[in-house]
Amino acid sequence: MKDQEMVQKFIELRSQGWSFVRMAAELGVAKSTLTEWSRKFRFDIHNRRALVLDDLQDRVLGTVQSRVAGLAEKLGRVEQELKQRGLTGLSTSQLFSLAASLRRQIERETGPIRLVTPTNAIPKEEYVEEVQEWKP
Repeated sequence: MKDQEMVQKFIELRSQGWSFVRMAAELGVAKSTLTEWSRKFRFDIHNRRALVLDDLQDRVLGTVQSRVAGLAEKLGRVEQELKQRGLTGLSTSQLFSLAASLRRQIERETGPIRLVTPTNAIPKEEYVEEVQEWKP
């Protein structure tokens, strides 16, 4: 395997959570080299891991849009039921709790995606901190 292909394979395996011992055996590369690569390509590994987890989440839980749509539909039904009820009964209290829980779930589902970039890839006039986060 060529050096660049080996590095790409390392990034892929590391982003999938492989240990250094396992990768050393698989790739035939010393652990010290893998540790060096881990430092050198930490941003690539981080971003690849984020993409792998995003794909897994979509396959297991469905897309963010479908999850939020389902939660929003349930929240709409709960809020409609609340409009028809008085505010003194226990079941109304439970509906308020359910509405709050659904709102929190929607907020979690629509939270930001975090990607990082190495500082040397940031133009000087845009540089602010060691690691810059941005939302696509």
